[in-house]
Amino acid sequence: MLTLHVNQKAHQVDAEPEMPLLWVLRDLLKQTGTKYGCGLGLCGACTILLDGKAIRSCVTPASAAIGKQITTIEGLHPEGKHPLQTAWQEHNVPQCGYCQPGQIMNAAGLLNAHPKPTTEQIRQQMAGNLCRCGTYPRIEKAILHASQRS
Repeated sequence: MLTLHVNQKAHQVDAEPEMPLLWVLRDLLKQTGTKYGCGLGLCGACTILLDGKAIRSCVTPASAAIGKQITTIEGLHPEGKHPLQTAWQEHNVPQCGYCQPGQIMNAAGLLNAHPKPTTEQIRQQMAGNLCRCGTYPRIEKAILHASQRS
């Protein structure tokens, strides 16, 4: 049994320590907002926050999260009103929407580290998150907008 702190709640999970955190979140804890993309940590669909830093949950073993705070898209704001979530809506960022939880969580990690990021910092941080719909300009604008509200 592992004890994981997800979205401000402690959970006992019956998982092997090397099980990818993504599968613990999705399959055992039913936090399905975090998406599976490539399984190699390259696309960013599985991005979550671990102690406020953006990480790829598909390549992170569950044991790496013991004693740390895990935040998924479901835990960013209880009503979906985090500045990034509202900026995403105002800038009509999503098209298909599949990558958006990972995009938002990566952006949240950026704002945790740099509350007022430059355009270059945004581009560097977000470069590892793929969007097949190509909404990158709107993502950038939404992050800048959210950073002005925080």
